[in-house]
Amino acid sequence: MALEIKVPTVGESITEVTVAQWLKSDGDYVEMDEVICELESDKATFELNAEAAGILKTMAAEGDTIEIGSVICSIDTDASAPAASAPAAKESPANKDTAPVAKSETSSNSNYASGTPSPAAQKILSEKGIDASNVNGSGKDGRITKEDAMNAKAPAAQTAESTSSESSAPAFFSREMHSEKMSNLRKTVAKRLVAAKNETAMLTTFNEVDMKPIMDIRKKYKDAFKEKHEIGLGFMSFFTKAVCEALKEYPSVNSYINGENVEYHDYCDISIAVSAPKGLVVPVIRNAESLSLADIEKEVSRLAGKARNNKLSIEEMSGGTFTITNGGVFGSMMSTPIINPPQSAILGMHNIVERPVVVNGEIVARPMMYIALSYDHRIIDGRESVSFLVKVKQLLEDPIRLMLGV
Repeated sequence: MALEIKVPTVGESITEVTVAQWLKSDGDYVEMDEVICELESDKATFELNAEAAGILKTMAAEGDTIEIGSVICSIDTDASAPAASAPAAKESPANKDTAPVAKSETSSNSNYASGTPSPAAQKILSEKGIDASNVNGSGKDGRITKEDAMNAKAPAAQTAESTSSESSAPAFFSREMHSEKMSNLRKTVAKRLVAAKNETAMLTTFNEVDMKPIMDIRKKYKDAFKEKHEIGLGFMSFFTKAVCEALKEYPSVNSYINGENVEYHDYCDISIAVSAPKGLVVPVIRNAESLSLADIEKEVSRLAGKARNNKLSIEEMSGGTFTITNGGVFGSMMSTPIINPPQSAILGMHNIVERPVVVNGEIVARPMMYIALSYDHRIIDGRESVSFLVKVKQLLEDPIRLMLGV
């Protein structure tokens, strides 16, 4: 019997998903609950499990977009498991002669899988004129993925041949181009960013922070902190704590516009912008105001790890009340971050650079960071936005105030 596997409902607002990667090939025998493919929505990546054991028949290629509830594959539940996956029988004179044959077949199947491109990869390789045997696969069991095909280049001999036959332009010039379909995640990010620019009265205010006090604390206590809490002491925990304290004092920065109402929050769910392989995501640290520096560092590490592996759930990316983004890790000196709707403000961190500043009437070199607050001017006045940013600056330049809550 062929059991149809449909794309499950993964969220209220999600109507379609993209087949990111098949982890099992068409014709493979799969076990019940085994992960057979990864699906990508506009918010996260999900795993699809086999609902029964049997032979898999795929009905969509990698890169295809499928509506929720549509059939993506089927499983022939009447098929029996291949001999290779069955428990090994005791060797006897009767089966000695057949053992080498089974081993040979297993080896053959392994070689086939390791050099087999996915349908999407095969199409790209064909367009490039590259033989699949010349490509090393990075997928499961060495399978050639779409990314492998996109990164593949023609063999040196073939390239040299084509170069010699074309005497028009030098070899180091290229006018090649290629087109890629936007992922659901990238399309959603694009729509949300444009909506934020068009639907909010966004304004940005700037300030600078002397990072020496925090850097001195990290230098003095980082080893003891890591030994006790088994996590490194970074800058994000200090910024998160400073933001939470400032949000208590200026609640409008921690609010939403909902129709004709303004919703205020007596908690701080801080969204942390993370650059993931498939695009920008913003996992949320819940009730950050109640967490210690160590708790925040652990949560940041956990969420960032899941983001890098595309394992974040929708719940982990929903419901933030304020966002922090750190462009400094990429070398940004100053920027105007875009609000993350329906939130009303976002704080941008930047790189730390030693600059000459005046301290107690003397010019000294200090590690300085520019910080930026973009906010919705419809509900946050200039006085509140500037005062909020000044409060964050004061807390960071005098970290003892974070511990005392003043």
